[in-house]
Amino acid sequence: MRGALTPAADSVLRDPAFLKLLTSRLTAATAVQIQSVVVGWQLYAMTHSALTLGWVGLAQFLPMAALVLPAGDAADRLPRRLLLIASAAIMTLVSLIFLVLTLSGTRSPIGFFATLALFGVARSFSGPSLTSLLPQIVGEAHLPKAIAINSSVFQIAVIGGPAIGGAIYLAGPSVAYAACATLFGVAAASVARIRRPLPAKADTTTQSAFARFTAGIVYVRSRPIILGAISLDLFAVLLGGATALLPVYAHSILHTGPAGLGALRSAVAVGAFAMGLYLSRVSLNRRAGPTMFVAVAVFGLGTIVFGLSTHFALSFAALVIMGAADMISMFVRSSLIQLATPDAMRGRVNAVNMLFIGASNELGEFESGVTAGLLGTVPAVVLGGLGTLAVVGGWLWMFPALRRVDRLEDVGRAPVDTG
Repeated sequence: MRGALTPAADSVLRDPAFLKLLTSRLTAATAVQIQSVVVGWQLYAMTHSALTLGWVGLAQFLPMAALVLPAGDAADRLPRRLLLIASAAIMTLVSLIFLVLTLSGTRSPIGFFATLALFGVARSFSGPSLTSLLPQIVGEAHLPKAIAINSSVFQIAVIGGPAIGGAIYLAGPSVAYAACATLFGVAAASVARIRRPLPAKADTTTQSAFARFTAGIVYVRSRPIILGAISLDLFAVLLGGATALLPVYAHSILHTGPAGLGALRSAVAVGAFAMGLYLSRVSLNRRAGPTMFVAVAVFGLGTIVFGLSTHFALSFAALVIMGAADMISMFVRSSLIQLATPDAMRGRVNAVNMLFIGASNELGEFESGVTAGLLGTVPAVVLGGLGTLAVVGGWLWMFPALRRVDRLEDVGRAPVDTG
């Protein structure tokens, strides 16, 4: 990385359309984080079961896994801005349903799981639409900086959202759900105010639905660098995801309340935000591939430290380091995908990426909950960190092309695997 400041970040921040997209990103992500803290704490207090937290992840992942490929096709055929507005509207409805469930005094988690499934539907359409809309708005010349800024704004929400959620929970979960519904509504309104004409998308009507849905998978499979980057994140985070068990650590190991849980959830974002801010001001010019592998290895080591820690300060520091390492990995992965994909394919390729991310996050939460239920919380987290290190070693051997990536912009000229 070179240390000189670049003008690209300042230039893209003067774009009104990009600022409106950032506003939507900030408000929606803040609402997601508040809601995540409240739902997790509410359900764990209701059931006192780590497995329940695993079901929270699975309830969101299953509908997303079923719909994300058609959603990617929709993002390449329909106005991406309108898809984002519709997704934010569904998320608003989800928060209102949580509010009704809470006010009803139900003691069964079934209604919450069903509502989380609806939330997964909304996420399946919002993800490909958002990531595909960003290059259209800023252009490829400013895309790496825009990715870093967009990610930093997201991390602001991840920092503030959990802390806000933990504080609001003290006033009652119904107050938090009402706040989430308001924030999702603001997100929809911000996207609706983007009026810039966007480039027309390629006509794919001559293809069958199956061919359109799977085109992103075919594209990713033919490019070893992209496949390696996406799958590295999938298996590393799938094994090393400890965030699903944060309510257990806050409640039973570190002995903090909802406010402590919010602080722990914010810790990952503190590290990610600091690193994202750095990446928005400097350029990752060389050794992008090796940098990604080192970052994932650091993430695994941080997971092990967190799993063994019984002190709040050390746990917080480990999570900060994990967040910074994950931001580097995400930045390299996202830049590689966006720069190597033509606009007419971005919805479907980003859908594949989102499917992998969803598997690593939501399915990883389910894996963590099940493993913790079988082995105990601490062994589950430590074993996951060791698994992440093993994945790094395996991927270094399986994807030498990714290991050799130097400059991000060169990925578009990388060889295609036609075998």
